[in-house]
Amino acid sequence: MSDVLIIGHGPAGVSAALYALRSKLSVTLVGKGVGALEKAHLIENYYGLEKPLTGVELHEAGKRQAETLGAKFEYDELTDLFFDGKEFVATGLKGEYRGAACIMATGAARKKQPLPGMAEMEGKGVSYCAVCDAFFYREKNVAVLGAGEYALHECNELLPVVGSVTLLTNGAELSATFPENVKIDKRPLSGLLGKGAFAGVKFDDGTEQNFDGLFVALGSASAMDLARKAGAAFDNGNAVLDKDFMTTVPGLFAAGDCTGGTLQVAVAVGEGAIAGLAAIKYLRGIREAAG
Repeated sequence: MSDVLIIGHGPAGVSAALYALRSKLSVTLVGKGVGALEKAHLIENYYGLEKPLTGVELHEAGKRQAETLGAKFEYDELTDLFFDGKEFVATGLKGEYRGAACIMATGAARKKQPLPGMAEMEGKGVSYCAVCDAFFYREKNVAVLGAGEYALHECNELLPVVGSVTLLTNGAELSATFPENVKIDKRPLSGLLGKGAFAGVKFDDGTEQNFDGLFVALGSASAMDLARKAGAAFDNGNAVLDKDFMTTVPGLFAAGDCTGGTLQVAVAVGEGAIAGLAAIKYLRGIREAAG
């Protein structure tokens, strides 16, 4: 276990790590790689740069800086996050990662709700967390929207609880191997059924199918997906954060593009610094209280 578990390798995560490391805390950063910086051809509008750098070059410089101070970088795709009463536990495809405090810095979720009305049905039959909501669909028929490892994780959470699980790929090809008891429908979707509450889906071919619930698991789990799983409160689709970027779950912070707002490296670094300092203060507080 590390003192601080940071989800994401980008500017916000590395910035938070630098502050924690210089306070003699151990830090593990878990992520899939460079992220949005990989697509940045040249970065010029950043303080202190004497010459433009590519996004990858800036990322590598930050990573070396953190590694020099003792940071540990892990490469994995996370599917779950929860607090076990003592520490945060993140589950990935390759392993499990723990931290006394956790900072989510995965960057902005590039995926969008692919169907009209989906956002309005959140909490009314549309869910983004199988661990949180499977209980409400005991012995009922549900659908999972997705085609990859994250969708597989959600299916496996639902199968022991619900009546049946149908995977809706919306035309996408499968990138994971699903259990035989998961029905798979690859047809493109055109919309959702229901007025004010989810009742099913409509396919491009004009046919319809009723479901009791829809679990959205597109691509990889975003910071906000993981925050929901850990129990953080949301308002209008955004995690509720205090001035130190802490969620409503004590010790769980968010920083960078995943918080919304201006998607710039300078902003991400600044939010990472605030979250990193706040995590230091949080850990000192709980350790002083424990004696």
